Amino acid sequence: MRKRLGILVAACFYYSGVIALARWFMQRSGKRLIILNYHRARGGDLQRHLRYLRSHYRVLNVDEALQEFFAPPAQSTRPKDQRTLLALTFDDGYHDNYTHAFPLASSLRVPITIFLVPGYIESEAYFWWGEGQRLVQRATVEETVMDGRKYRLQVQDEAAQLAQLIDNQVRHASSVAEREAFLQQMRMQLAVPSIVLPTEEADRPLTWAEIEEMERSGWVSFGAHTMHHPVLAYLKQHEELQYEVTACRLVLEERLGHPIRTFAYPIGRHEHIGEDAVQAVKQAGYLWAVTTENSVNMPDEDAYRLKRVLGDVTRHWLVMAAETSGIWGLFAPLWKTLIGKGESA
Repeated sequence: MRKRLGILVAACFYYSGVIALARWFMQRSGKRLIILNYHRARGGDLQRHLRYLRSHYRVLNVDEALQEFFAPPAQSTRPKDQRTLLALTFDDGYHDNYTHAFPLASSLRVPITIFLVPGYIESEAYFWWGEGQRLVQRATVEETVMDGRKYRLQVQDEAAQLAQLIDNQVRHASSVAEREAFLQQMRMQLAVPSIVLPTEEADRPLTWAEIEEMERSGWVSFGAHTMHHPVLAYLKQHEELQYEVTACRLVLEERLGHPIRTFAYPIGRHEHIGEDAVQAVKQAGYLWAVTTENSVNMPDEDAYRLKRVLGDVTRHWLVMAAETSGIWGLFAPLWKTLIGKGESA
């Protein structure tokens, strides 16, 4: 019901011309940069999203967009295409970025940027933020005890509570080693089979072969997203924070053979970053860093706290059109009440 209401409202905005007027006003208001923040590429209608964005915005990969956006006035040239600048980004590097986003980007000639987590590429493990639900679903035991409480896995509410408890613990881990040790413990405790199901294939990370093929196409570029995707503000040791930020860039540059200039903070909201992480990103030599704070970027934006607009392929393209135009944000309190807000990783 809430989803249908959102589409209805967005359709009213679109077909009444309100969204076109909002795009015109944004374009006339001076330099702006929209950075869209997607994760998954399948499960929705990414093709309609890309067709709409290609028609109404000037789409560049994130490095090119940021270089132009932050160019000093003396070095800046006025582009012939006066549409608002936009960059499409995908966090984490899911396999469906290769199977779904890559073919569309190539065929529609729309550049995209994927922020990679090299530690997952090399380990071929599943991303930690989906493991709570996956481990509970794949468990071969009927019940288990955690933190002194018994959970019956055939009872839906108790299984969901256990999955949430696992997610909370790994999310707040003070080190990657602590997180991985806990996940291994839970795999053993729940007796989860190691065999990969066909339905889980899309959840795996990209491989280096897929990444290199995408980059050769010229339509996909890459940025850094830490080595192992910890929540940087929760890391106990400063040395580990520096490693996660710096090693990621070094590995990607070695594998891809060119500088990596843009960084995406894991989870990416203010409370998940911390000032130490911002300083580590600067010291590692990145030129720009993006958060998941939801807004359009203005000329005076902090280059290491850039904002992104939530992208979600499961959203109807009309809702996405309203979001990128800025009109959606004017009614944010109402949408949070009626429609709900997505989460980012």
